[in-house]
Amino acid sequence: MENVRRIYVEKKTGYAVKAQELKEDLIGYLNMSGIEDVRMFIRYDVENISDEVFEQACRTVFSEPPVDILYRETIEIPANGRVFSVEYLPGQFDQRADSAVQCVQFLKAEEQPIIRTAVTYLITGDLTDEEFDKIKAYCINPVDSRETGMEKPKTLVTEFAEPADVRILDGFTTLDTDGLKQLYDSLGLAMTLQDFKHIQKYFAGEEKRDPSMTEIRVLDTYWSDHCRHTTFSTELKNVAFGDGFYREPMEKTYQSYLDARAEIFKDRPDKFVCLMDLALMAMRKLKKEGKLEDMEQSDEINACSVIVPVEMDYGDGPVTEEWLVFFKNETHNHPTEIEPFGGAATCLGGAIRDPLSGRGYVYQAMRVTGAADPTVPVADTLKGKLSQKKLVRGAASGYSSYGNQIGLATGYVKEIYHPDYVAKRMEIGAVMGAAPRRNVIRENSDPDDIIILLGGRTGRDGCGGATGSSKVHTEKSIETCGAEVQKGNAPTERKIQRLFRREEVSRLIKKCNDFGAGGVSVAIGELADGLTVDLDKVPKKYAGLDGTELAISESQERMAVVVSPKDVDTFLGYAAEENLEAVPVAVVTKEPRLVLNWRGKSIVNLSRAFLDTNGAHQETDVFVDVPSKEDNYFEQYAVPAVKEAVKAGDLKKAWKALLSDLNVCSQKGLVEMFDSSIGAGSVLMPYGGKYQLTETQAMVAKLPVLKGKTDTVTMMAYGFDPYLSSWSPYHGAIYAVVESMARIVAAGGDFSGIRFTFQEYFRRMTQDPERWSQPFAALLGAYDAQMGFGLPSIGGKDSMSGTFNDIDVPPTLVSFAVDVAKEKDVISPELKQAGNRLVRFSIQKDAYDLPDYEQVMALYAKITELMGKGVIVSAYALDSYGVAAALSRMAFGNGLGVAIEETVSAEELFTNGLGDLVAEVPADRLADMDVAYTLLGTVTAEPVFTYGNMTLSEKEALDAWKKPLEKVFPTKAVKDTDAVETGLYETNHIYVCKNKVAKPTVFIPVFPGTNCEYDSTKAFERAGAQVVTHVFRNLSAEDIRSSVDAFAKEISQAQIIMFPGGFSAGDEPDGSAKFFATAFQNEKIKEEVMKLLKERDGLCLGICNGFQALIKLGLVPYGEIVGQKDDSPTLTFNTINRHISKMVYTKVVSNKSPWLQGAELGKVYVNPASHGEGRFVAPKEWIDKLFANGQVATQYSDPEGRISMDEEWNINGSYSAIEGITSPDGRILGKMAHSERRDRSVAQNIYGEQDLKIFESGVAYFK
Repeated sequence: MENVRRIYVEKKTGYAVKAQELKEDLIGYLNMSGIEDVRMFIRYDVENISDEVFEQACRTVFSEPPVDILYRETIEIPANGRVFSVEYLPGQFDQRADSAVQCVQFLKAEEQPIIRTAVTYLITGDLTDEEFDKIKAYCINPVDSRETGMEKPKTLVTEFAEPADVRILDGFTTLDTDGLKQLYDSLGLAMTLQDFKHIQKYFAGEEKRDPSMTEIRVLDTYWSDHCRHTTFSTELKNVAFGDGFYREPMEKTYQSYLDARAEIFKDRPDKFVCLMDLALMAMRKLKKEGKLEDMEQSDEINACSVIVPVEMDYGDGPVTEEWLVFFKNETHNHPTEIEPFGGAATCLGGAIRDPLSGRGYVYQAMRVTGAADPTVPVADTLKGKLSQKKLVRGAASGYSSYGNQIGLATGYVKEIYHPDYVAKRMEIGAVMGAAPRRNVIRENSDPDDIIILLGGRTGRDGCGGATGSSKVHTEKSIETCGAEVQKGNAPTERKIQRLFRREEVSRLIKKCNDFGAGGVSVAIGELADGLTVDLDKVPKKYAGLDGTELAISESQERMAVVVSPKDVDTFLGYAAEENLEAVPVAVVTKEPRLVLNWRGKSIVNLSRAFLDTNGAHQETDVFVDVPSKEDNYFEQYAVPAVKEAVKAGDLKKAWKALLSDLNVCSQKGLVEMFDSSIGAGSVLMPYGGKYQLTETQAMVAKLPVLKGKTDTVTMMAYGFDPYLSSWSPYHGAIYAVVESMARIVAAGGDFSGIRFTFQEYFRRMTQDPERWSQPFAALLGAYDAQMGFGLPSIGGKDSMSGTFNDIDVPPTLVSFAVDVAKEKDVISPELKQAGNRLVRFSIQKDAYDLPDYEQVMALYAKITELMGKGVIVSAYALDSYGVAAALSRMAFGNGLGVAIEETVSAEELFTNGLGDLVAEVPADRLADMDVAYTLLGTVTAEPVFTYGNMTLSEKEALDAWKKPLEKVFPTKAVKDTDAVETGLYETNHIYVCKNKVAKPTVFIPVFPGTNCEYDSTKAFERAGAQVVTHVFRNLSAEDIRSSVDAFAKEISQAQIIMFPGGFSAGDEPDGSAKFFATAFQNEKIKEEVMKLLKERDGLCLGICNGFQALIKLGLVPYGEIVGQKDDSPTLTFNTINRHISKMVYTKVVSNKSPWLQGAELGKVYVNPASHGEGRFVAPKEWIDKLFANGQVATQYSDPEGRISMDEEWNINGSYSAIEGITSPDGRILGKMAHSERRDRSVAQNIYGEQDLKIFESGVAYFK
């Protein structure tokens, strides 16, 4: 018998959307017209599996009969075909293989299969060798993948050599200058030579021994710019300003800063001028002035947090509780530049773990990125770079995949385009978290306390993450940095989120740190002054890791928690309940030293005092460039083509040119990749209005309360213009702050409670004083704005490696403004009603183009007051692109038009408006506007923009707005669609329950990757049901057996099974809900499910991933658990081949199901959808049968109720626009749209009825 079995799995014609997309890319983007066909196969090599289980897995795990073709051992290659296969590099996390192993173990707990996967590409057509090589280069990123041969290996078992002992650098302390320099150069360190000399002096003088290689690597990591902000902490000895008109205000700000630090620090010799000090000084000064009473203070290195009084209602009237609201921004610029998917995914993962380590539940994310033009031909790609198109698409897929899997609502997404981001991409993730303050214990680490390592295992991937991101980027980076970029494992981080959300767990944690860059040495090393770590206890992904690798490898989904010795077993028990590995690995000691032991030897033994020096003291001078008055950005048009058209008097052309600019045009195809509704707390959806075309400017969410109700919401908005900052980093930072504030105000927030966090991203610093000009000037501007408004930044992140050869990123300081408000305060930006008037509120500036802070504050306060009185019904903060861009975006959502007043000049329509707001006011409320404003125009029912003799139809405007990025981030895959004519199925024969109960019990299973259990629980509890959830544990065969027994028991005591949404096992291997469905095919569980249905008249409901599980099990449409047949209906990949998140209109077309008795037959409802595989497909005979039986419950429609195949409404291309189906008797309902993600004040900018009363109907069925 062969040890290794090989199978290939290919999507059937009509379902091979990935292969079709690649074919279109190769022909259209790489200009390979000779290609005839592109086929893609998932290749599985499988070993250590029994014949019986392998055959079962072929039809349930590796393939899905209705949509897949399975080939055994080989595939046929035609004469004009060329083939190649691609696999991940050794050590990279392969979620597909990992999920396949877990699914197989569900089939039989004792199985221990080894599975490797690859993707095989078969290209047919007339291709040259050079073209074939280009195709390979397009499909393979050498940072994470490699080409693999077609020959099958004899075994998949990897033999790992026993690692050698850690090397001691003999003679290190006695090396002369030349010898030290030679060693330094050979090690490829991120630290400076001065740091290296600092280490030599320490070991020679204090330790009186030579260091180990691990100690050098640990110090290189610990002191890296990424971990210790060494650039920001460099002393700035002499600061000089260039000449120019704007020198005076900049010097005045600098003097203000010097005065403040003299007041704060007096004459402390340990404090010196540096970028970090400048970044923090406004916060310190404002805190001393009593303007920062709400900030939580802690010595834990987590996200920043503020204390917020929250009014809660648990059913007995309102009570006020203190909550902690966390916020954090993170960048992964370097990793994303070289491996966009993994880099962007772990950017979000890292951002999440900071508030999470502070015990906050992270509930909303924002993504702000920077790129060069992604529409340029691939031939224009710089040597040593990935193409911009590949970068932006790969990064979007990575970030969205991680957030979608972990169950985090991404409330706002924006990509900023500037040619200089070709130097290095900007990838920012900003998150919001919250927790009741009573659940968060902040204590010191005491001697004998135990440190538990929780979550993911350690591997070689991730070694050098901190040091690599601290180095300059060159043409060779993409070839040499692969080990630094990890693939994230979102389901594991979701488990940590669940664990830390439990109050009884959170209160056991004295202190916590996440495993970001730097691994064990930094994550554990920061938790106490004295520590002894046993590296042999650190769980490994595979054997063969040496002590250095165990010490410095980062792992994306790990936490280090400090607990009292008496609480260790309790904590480990809770972790096991959540299916998480947890191991005690370190103990806190009295002596302030970091000690790492491996194989019984100490390989690191360093004093805390030396570690805390952060390397050699560094110094430099600064020469601050002063911006040119002649190039004043405020006096220019942001889009040159607009200027030319205005100058020629062609305002229609100017308007269309404006909407076609990359920084103005639609990014809907990008935004829809990100789940924006998970958590049932998104107050504003990313696009609002009846047609979901008005982009919001701030993300707003309800606090994530598990029990009770609250009307408290949080807001976050960003501000930044790379073109303004390129002219003047000083002005750029000031207006980044102003813009972020204006967007909060436009959404209904009160500016006076705003707290900021900044993201700095600049070129690589050298000893040239002028290189330091940009960050220094930007931080001066940020300081001025904070002091001017009296509002502090209490968080931030710096990244100082934005250089590629001789190209630098634009000077970047992004301001994130965070505010707390009430639900009733929130207003959305889409125009509301024809006849309303449009006005502009303008901020005042001084001669230096700086805002009059007092006037801005007074204006923003008045705007907030007018919103509270209902005078302002929608608002939009202007940016550098002016009024026309804002009015267009406001009008698109509800299909309204705008008539511009002739008193408005063309310049006013198209020039810079940073800080100003446009507002919509009912005509009869203009008299209540006791503040200066400019009348801009009137909202019209006809969807046109008129100005003088210019008329621009909204269709023309939308075409110009939608087109620029359509080939990069498409919104449609199918051009021609036919209308679908179907009637309504009405019956009086609704299944009646014969086993009545007063309060039905709902069982909700939680699998790795499930993320809708909280929303589903709240929906059923609100409807009056009792809910039981249970985590399926599968870390061992015994875990699987006990989980099967527990599931069977819970189902036996329930009346309803709710199959919740999510991404079971990351929707792998190559298909949704396989993990979920495989578990329910277990005989014990299957038996109890059928008893619930057949003997107790029970109900089943599956939404999204739950619907996918129902259809794979056969519960719909058959009503029983049966294997899928070749012609079975199923759900497959959306026609557009990506995740889609948006609100969908669905029409109830059958009243057969007990689940829909509260819904109105023929009525249209609007619910959030968020899925990658929601396309319902079935043979025509099946579809006819489903309609005839009344089993088609709901169909996608337009807002007027017309059933539609148009992808605007039928978002996944489902056959006959089918959204939901039932079992033959209606008691099992599966649907894609998330009816559980409904709550008071959620999706305020969406129009239509959201409540189908599914959960109330399910409960009522038993009464």
